[in-house]
Amino acid sequence: MNTSSNHAPRLLRRGFILEGITLGWNVIGIVVLAIAAITARSVALAGFGLDSLIEIGASAVVIWELSDTGEERKRRALRLIGIAFLLLAAYLAVQSTIVLATGFRPRHSWLGMIWTALTAAVMFALAVGKTTTGKALDNPVLRAEGRVTLIDGILACAVLTGLALNAVAGLWWADPLAGYVLLAYGLKEGSAALRHELT
Repeated sequence: MNTSSNHAPRLLRRGFILEGITLGWNVIGIVVLAIAAITARSVALAGFGLDSLIEIGASAVVIWELSDTGEERKRRALRLIGIAFLLLAAYLAVQSTIVLATGFRPRHSWLGMIWTALTAAVMFALAVGKTTTGKALDNPVLRAEGRVTLIDGILACAVLTGLALNAVAGLWWADPLAGYVLLAYGLKEGSAALRHELT
């Protein structure tokens, strides 16, 4: 570890708190996004709800790993986080392709825009906290999950941009195009986490 034994318990508590906030936010988010997606008939918002489920899974994995820092558990946790990244990439690929192919035009959703804007701000702050804490603890699992949280924030921005462009200019295709950009990042990070687990 890069930190003294005096600081380690405090950093570990911070890691648990960050993951607890992430879990709570995404559980609430699933309910909010379900309401917004059904009201607006928005594939993007429904897909973002799936992303929230993936983030809940990733946070649960990190909480599990933080309770025991053995190398075997750390390798398994990294593998699960890598899988979460790849699931996120698959979701982006499928959702973006379906929306573009069908030309599906959702209704406007002010609730969706407000929630995704708030989610972006919260996830970026949590990502910084997880990355900083993970580095201090020399914990690759917490650092990797910090990148999952960063992707969640970036994806929230992409969904928000798509919703706003649809509401203001009728550009329904903006959101699925942004999804393809994030797809490459998800594949890269998922592969990196799996490679770390295998070494």
